[in-house]
Amino acid sequence: MTRSPLRPIAKVLRAREDGIDPALIEAQAKAERLRKQRTAERRRAESRLILLALTFVMAFSAVGYKMTLLAASEPVEPSIVRTTTPIVNQRADIVDRNGEILATNLITTSLFAHPQEMVDARAAADGLAEIFPDLVSDDLYRIFTSERKFVWIKRKLSPEQRQAVYDLGEPGLQFGPRELRLYPNGYLAAHILGGTSFGREGVHAAEVIGVAGVELMFDDFLRDPANEGAPLELSIDISIQAAMRRVLRGGMAMMGAKGASAVLMDANTGQIIAMVSLPDFDPNHRPDPPVSGDPADSPLFNRAAQGKYELGSTFKIFTAAIAMEQGIATPDTMINTAGPLRWGRFTIRDFHDYGARLSLTDVIVKSSNIGSANLAREFGSEAQQNMLRALGFFDKLSVELPEAQRSKPLIPGNWSELSTMTIAYGHGLSASPLHLAAAYATMTNGGLKVTPTLLKTTPPPTEADRVISAETSAILRDMLRQVVTRGTASLAEVEGYQIGGKTGTADKPHPQGGYYEDKVITTFAGVFPTSDPKYVLIVSLDEPEENSGLEARRTAGWTSVPVAAEIVRRVAPLMGLRPEYFDDATNPDVTLTSN
Repeated sequence: MTRSPLRPIAKVLRAREDGIDPALIEAQAKAERLRKQRTAERRRAESRLILLALTFVMAFSAVGYKMTLLAASEPVEPSIVRTTTPIVNQRADIVDRNGEILATNLITTSLFAHPQEMVDARAAADGLAEIFPDLVSDDLYRIFTSERKFVWIKRKLSPEQRQAVYDLGEPGLQFGPRELRLYPNGYLAAHILGGTSFGREGVHAAEVIGVAGVELMFDDFLRDPANEGAPLELSIDISIQAAMRRVLRGGMAMMGAKGASAVLMDANTGQIIAMVSLPDFDPNHRPDPPVSGDPADSPLFNRAAQGKYELGSTFKIFTAAIAMEQGIATPDTMINTAGPLRWGRFTIRDFHDYGARLSLTDVIVKSSNIGSANLAREFGSEAQQNMLRALGFFDKLSVELPEAQRSKPLIPGNWSELSTMTIAYGHGLSASPLHLAAAYATMTNGGLKVTPTLLKTTPPPTEADRVISAETSAILRDMLRQVVTRGTASLAEVEGYQIGGKTGTADKPHPQGGYYEDKVITTFAGVFPTSDPKYVLIVSLDEPEENSGLEARRTAGWTSVPVAAEIVRRVAPLMGLRPEYFDDATNPDVTLTSN
């Protein structure tokens, strides 16, 4: 660095030689130093100003850019930073066999209050009572003015309700996000799906847990994040479910029945295609369980899988199967039907006088109680119990419904000879319509036992599951077909579809003991097509009464059977079954048309 001397010695000496005043030279040098110093200071000041200006420009540019982004984005409510861990809940969907949504999730809002932060508790209470008619303004005000620090108001809000609360402008009313279980089909499949409720909950989230139906049975699966959101696939078809419910609801109203149920099952796999119990409910607004009265009167009660009823003459087909499997009778064997049949102080009668003898086929076709009872006396209680046990009438259902798994058939404590005789025609043993559906599938599919299931993927039965021979099964199908073509279920005939089935009319038990004289439970157990059984249909009505004639008719042939026929007429095309027309209803080998 070159330093300039304060006194220019060379210039001073030269000035003295030239006779010039040296002080003038020093003054000039001093002035030059001051000028350079001021120039340097000015340049430093200018540099600082430029740097400061650039800093301000960059800062304002950043603020302007951020404001532009905020203006262009969707408005979002600010969230408070939480130190607690939120409840993670991503419940999987439930779908039908075709992938249609039966249950899914919806993000909604909960409403709570911090009373200490409220500006006007009275206005808030009045406003909330106006938005939510089930809330009472005075009760809310009393809570808001108490010492409480936190108050739940509503666990679930619709978007309209949320906006209405927001418009109140009360800072003490606050919202929290929440996952809600949604059933887009409403009442359809209500008893199958069951429903959910909130478990462990906090301000920012809540657990959705199953409380009934498949929601409860598969709760762990539906909540397991390891499944990566894979849906639960059920065997039911929601289109067929809707059609069956519509017909059953109309039939129930037409017959003035107290309740009704229907089960449509794949005869070869046990998969439940549709299952309806009426009255039913909307799982989006699941009612509370009853605390008094008969539980069966509640819409929550699943009559198809949970109810236990005497299923009447539908059991006669099992009696015929035992007789043939034991070698006691063939379809043409004549059976004693002379009556009335007396056993001690009890009397067994037929609905009509069928004469002294009927063939085994006609015992089924004409539905003879006496003939069935006489057959049962011949093969005995042990053979009867073995058959019914093999068909599942001694056990709870293994179907994927918690309610059904708690419902075990009612069997006699003392299985006497009288019990054997009455159970032969469906009295003295109570089971669910779903038990009956599985048993009829076993009887008609070639003799292989099926287990009812609500899951889409189910392995078919194997030879190890055989209950009766294929030959006996074929004979039973022919008997059931004749019940429709010339027997008690003639109203079940549907043009183009070979339907076979059996009617059952059972007196309804009185709570105080004995039976009602004018109240019955009617059942139709059907299979179609009988030439190659694919589906089993069970229709049951509680206290039906058909009044189109001069007298009220309560038998299954007039009540459950026409409802079942209409169900087949509606759902068979939906299942891809093409109608076939034959020259003889009892001879499916000669086809006239098939379109």
